[in-house]
Amino acid sequence: MNEKFWDLKKEKQDRMINAALKVFSQYGYYHASTDEIVKTAGISKGLLFHYFGSKIGVYDFLYDYATRFVALELTNNVEKNETDYFELYNQILAAKVAAMNKYPYIFLFLNKADEEDYLEAVGKISERRDKYHGIMEALRERADITRFAPGVDYKKVGYILDYTVDGLLRENIKSEVFRADIFMQEALEYIDMIRSMSIQ
Repeated sequence: MNEKFWDLKKEKQDRMINAALKVFSQYGYYHASTDEIVKTAGISKGLLFHYFGSKIGVYDFLYDYATRFVALELTNNVEKNETDYFELYNQILAAKVAAMNKYPYIFLFLNKADEEDYLEAVGKISERRDKYHGIMEALRERADITRFAPGVDYKKVGYILDYTVDGLLRENIKSEVFRADIFMQEALEYIDMIRSMSIQ
């Protein structure tokens, strides 16, 4: 990546980042079009290639930036000593919402990257993808599972929570003006309902 990218105004940086997040999250690496990225960002293709060199350069930068940004929000929003299963989940969600306030498509992009199988793209991100998964797994492993009611499978509860929150995100992101606060409010209602059915 051309380091002069960071000399651009922050608004233009974020416009380019958001455009690339949106296009890659919708199509994956192989089918994503740089024409669509520059059209969404309102810039020339020459400018995109000036800063990133190629489509794989954009993708490589984007994955690195997204995972670093999410890690920073997790540090800012998740208390180091929190172990309550649902409170920890809520704090992780708060970190995600803080990230989405700036980059609405960031988690759709990261989720799509988890499914990526195009070798050139996987080769660029695999090490950082493993590191990112390790961070998320380490957070979840802190959760105290002793308060779950007898017979409740906490792993399945986690799957239900994740599928519910991911589904709500996909529905909310379809609206013309995505509001992360509204998404979080709705998600918390579902989390509280699942909590009430799971804890003894």
